[in-house]
Amino acid sequence: MTRKKRSFRYIGLIYVLPWILGLLIFQLYPFIASFYYSLTDYNMVNAPKFIGLDNYKQIFTNDPGFTQALKVTSIYVVLAVPVKLAFALFVAIVLSAKLKAINLFRTVYYLPSILGGSVAISVLWRFLFMKDGVVNSMLANVGIPSIDWLGNPDIALYTLGLLSVWQFGSSMVLFLAGIQQIPSDLYEAGSIDGASKTRMFFKITVPLLTPIVLFNLVMQMVNAFQEFTGAFVITSGGPMKSTYLYALKLYEEAFTFFKMGYASALSWVLFAIIMVVTGIIFKTSNRWVYYEDGGKTK
Repeated sequence: MTRKKRSFRYIGLIYVLPWILGLLIFQLYPFIASFYYSLTDYNMVNAPKFIGLDNYKQIFTNDPGFTQALKVTSIYVVLAVPVKLAFALFVAIVLSAKLKAINLFRTVYYLPSILGGSVAISVLWRFLFMKDGVVNSMLANVGIPSIDWLGNPDIALYTLGLLSVWQFGSSMVLFLAGIQQIPSDLYEAGSIDGASKTRMFFKITVPLLTPIVLFNLVMQMVNAFQEFTGAFVITSGGPMKSTYLYALKLYEEAFTFFKMGYASALSWVLFAIIMVVTGIIFKTSNRWVYYEDGGKTK
């Protein structure tokens, strides 16, 4: 190898070095360290004390809060993710039409995904749905009595889920890109054969979008399992722990009770749950994901 080629190789390494350092310091090291801490009794004041699998034993045998948090989070994922994807697909179909100022509409509909996860938007959501908030004021104008959106344990989680559904922009953009890639010849052939728009939607659009549905489903499922900001700011897990999401449980153990070792164990349990659910989704995807080249999900 000539000296010039060797110098080019070193220049490439210098460009990549910040990313490598970021991966090692901010991702790989915390990942490995959290597993070690999950096997210890650690409170950030005293040195970690190795206790083996005791944290995991306590999680599964002597922690009612874990059971409640997992139950609430599972319901949240099952409710929020499908509705969010369905709404994102609906909006993508609407925005795929050739209308004036369509790019402006696409930008406006994407804004909630940029702003929706912030603390400020969560505070705004709380003011909208509080008992004397904007939503109840609008309902009162049409003669509907006020609803305790955030104080009723039967509907508080649904109200929280609406915030997640409102952040449909990223999924919508992917669906929109997928719709625009579908050959128009397929729709023309369907029209010639007398197929209705509804039939073409389910026989052409949906099958060709299933790879994007798979990607969106996995990504939104992972995000839903880790949802924190909305529940923390809007309801703080109440009322009666009806919105006590898993991330709130983890945060409480780590930064309220300073049980860092226990919180690390909880995070690894969550990681395992997400991996199992993701594996199930990929395992079953062969039955419903269609690829134009005939390929299958491994």
